[in-house]
Amino acid sequence: MLFNSLTFLVFFAVVFTLYRVLPGWGLRKNLLLGASYIFYGSWNPPFALLLLLSTLIDWWLAGRMGREQNQARRRLWLTISLVANLGFLGFFKYGQFLLDNTVALLALVGVDYKPANMGILLPVGISFYTFHTLSYTIDVYRRQLVPTTSLRDFALFVAFFPQLVAGPIIRARDFLYQLEAPPLPKPGRFTWGLFLMTLGLFQKMVIADTLLAPTADAVFAHPFPLAALDAWAGALAFGMQIFFDFSGYTLCAIGLDLCFGFHLLDNFRFPYGAIGFSDFWRRWHISLSTWLRDYLYIPLGGSRLGTRRTCINVMIVMLLGGLWHGAAWTFVVWGALHGFFLLAERGVKSLVGGAAWASRAPAVTAAWLATVIGVTVAWVFFRAPDFGQAMKTVLSMAGAFGAQGDRIVATRELIEVFAVVAVVLTLHRLLRDSSIEAVVQRAPRVGVAAAWVFMLITILLTGGNGNAFIYFQF
Repeated sequence: MLFNSLTFLVFFAVVFTLYRVLPGWGLRKNLLLGASYIFYGSWNPPFALLLLLSTLIDWWLAGRMGREQNQARRRLWLTISLVANLGFLGFFKYGQFLLDNTVALLALVGVDYKPANMGILLPVGISFYTFHTLSYTIDVYRRQLVPTTSLRDFALFVAFFPQLVAGPIIRARDFLYQLEAPPLPKPGRFTWGLFLMTLGLFQKMVIADTLLAPTADAVFAHPFPLAALDAWAGALAFGMQIFFDFSGYTLCAIGLDLCFGFHLLDNFRFPYGAIGFSDFWRRWHISLSTWLRDYLYIPLGGSRLGTRRTCINVMIVMLLGGLWHGAAWTFVVWGALHGFFLLAERGVKSLVGGAAWASRAPAVTAAWLATVIGVTVAWVFFRAPDFGQAMKTVLSMAGAFGAQGDRIVATRELIEVFAVVAVVLTLHRLLRDSSIEAVVQRAPRVGVAAAWVFMLITILLTGGNGNAFIYFQF
């Protein structure tokens, strides 16, 4: 059930109407929990059982940890949680990947091993809800959170349909307290939620799917070297597409939560206005970057154990962050590139120190453009179906094939892509210290209303092609 579908529109209308008319908070939470499992089960009903199993395991283990005083036993309960959750994730997401690589390694030493195809289907959203539940058990283990006694509240936290499939990654301490009592009425909250949902669908259906996806798909499906301009058009198109696609989903999720009276933290803050790669990761997929920081980077030692260990920790986190996105070596390379960029940035900062010229406009602009270029090159490995296609695209971007590169992107598509890129880079640079809410509040109401009508009309005109959100595959 996609946000950008008529089926979901009907689903949301029915659930929201019932939510408003049911008399008690307990009944309304029951409704939301049931609706969330119906929403998830619409993808593949048996996987709803896996979601329930993961929920039951971590609720029970966290309860044991909360009552247990013996540290060794508490560590045992946490270990079981980690093994169970990462075991589910590893089997369903990486089982076939590990098997394929094992076959390849055996072939290198002359062993011809041909196993049966495992036929593993990836449960939608498993990477996201696994991190939801793990943050809960880890926080309980650290005594940063008191475990809830309500299985219903915990199950609703894990499965709440707006953020279940593609985030943001929610932590129990940011959501469970919102379930303790019915949300207090707040003027304008429902309207703002609908506006964010409209903006999210506009980003997904109009900009990502209609303006950008055709160019990105054509470039990354082309089997031969490309002209440099076409290769850059494809890479930039995908970089903008994934932003509008994922940010669009996040805005829909936040808007839906607001309609029901809940609040989610932002997941994007104008990332293409970032000055440096560390700044980029403070603005892109914030819920994942902060999760990796708090539950992986800092426990590994962070930057407290010297330069060499810091470099190792950064690379470990970024490599695992890349692998989290998908079971392919291209994702590992994408993560490695970002790890290299972060370390190079640290090195440059240590050399520059507090030089006055480093904070002046030319240096800041150069750092911004370098960030955009580096992020765009890395996106090639994220999007390409295999390493060979990625390298061919990167070499094409570098002009390695000269006049021999094919020209496949029409002039109209080039204009569309580079116009979107110019607008995004300008707005993100100007608004990097602001927010969507602040921009809307400063804008004239007539202008906001006109923009809303324009988005609705263009959404209806495009009609959508039923494309799933990109992050559904992760």
